[in-house]
Amino acid sequence: MKIFNKRAKFDYFLQEKFEAGIALTGSEVKSLKEGRADLSGSFVRIKDGEAWLYGANIPLYAHTSVEYDPLRPRKLLLHKKEIISIGTKAKQQNLTLVPISVYTKGRLVKVQIALAKGKKQYEKRDARRKKDIELDIKRALREK
Repeated sequence: MKIFNKRAKFDYFLQEKFEAGIALTGSEVKSLKEGRADLSGSFVRIKDGEAWLYGANIPLYAHTSVEYDPLRPRKLLLHKKEIISIGTKAKQQNLTLVPISVYTKGRLVKVQIALAKGKKQYEKRDARRKKDIELDIKRALREK
């Protein structure tokens, strides 16, 4: 099971990537293992020496009566040194922490986060234009 944040590569230049655990309830884990989550619009913020994931939507698990807030902030599990390192890099270089994907590693659920710099509107247009050109070339080669 791997869930990607499709908006991350489009909206940001991804620089350095990190892997973190995530504190979840049992129902949230079951919902994630079914592949039901949305990371678009989510971000990571370091607050009081802890990393928190905001805006990630993990819908309610269908086969249980346990209720929780699907958009609640979730704590990311990182070593203290990692949190300090990531926090200082983000502040010094004026970068954003963005979740790229959520996946299982054995029986654990992990989140891949990245330090990212926001793209300007014209950079997004250029990226879309390049992608369209590459797709046209691939189609033309396939037809021959």
